[in-house]
Amino acid sequence: MQKNIVLGDIIFYLIFPIVIWNISRDYIGDYYAMLLSSVPGIIYSVIRFILLKKVNLFGLFMIGTLLAGTLVDVLSGSALNLLWNNVYYSYGIGLFFILTILFNRPITLFFALDFVEMQGYDRKEMRTIFYQKRILNLFKLITFGFAFRDILLASIKVWLISEYGVEAFDKGLILRQILSWTLTGVTIYGFIYISKILSENRGHDQDLKN
Repeated sequence: MQKNIVLGDIIFYLIFPIVIWNISRDYIGDYYAMLLSSVPGIIYSVIRFILLKKVNLFGLFMIGTLLAGTLVDVLSGSALNLLWNNVYYSYGIGLFFILTILFNRPITLFFALDFVEMQGYDRKEMRTIFYQKRILNLFKLITFGFAFRDILLASIKVWLISEYGVEAFDKGLILRQILSWTLTGVTIYGFIYISKILSENRGHDQDLKN
C-alpha cells in the first residue's frame, strides 16, 4: 500500500506536472502551463480523499488545503505571481502548524485520532492517552516537522525565484517532493515510536492487573 502511495506521488505530483509544464508552456504560456500542470495532482488528491471513505479532520484538511492552493493559483494572474503566492501560502501553512502547537492542539495528534478511530478504537479514550505528556510532546515534534518543511520550502523558493524567475517552477516541484518524502519517513518513525510507547503502557497496565 505504502509503495503504491509513493509511486502515485511520484507520477501525479512530480512526473506529470514537470512533463506538462515543459511541453505546454511554449503553446499556452508559463502561467497557464503552471495551472494545467497542477490538474493531475488535484485529481489524484481528490481520489485519495474519496478512498478515505469517511469525512474526518484529516480528509477535510487535505481537501481544504487543496482548494485553497488551487484558488491561490487561479487568482494569481501571472506565472511569477503564482510562484510568489505559493511562497506566501507555504509560510501561512507553516504558521498554522506552529499555532496548533502553541495552543496545545498539535494537528498531527488529531490526524492520528482519525486513523485510530477508523481502526475501531474509541476516539475519546485514545485522545486521553495521546494527551499524556510524553506522547503529546512527540506529536508536537511531528507537527513542528510539518511546519519546518513548509517554511524551509518557502524560504528556498524565495532564492530560486530570485535566481531563476519562472524557471524555478519545476525545481520547486522536485524540492517539494524530496522534503515531503523526508518528512513522511520521519513521521512514520514518530508514529511507530508512539505505538511502541502505547504497547509498553498496555503491557504495564496488564502487569498491574495481574
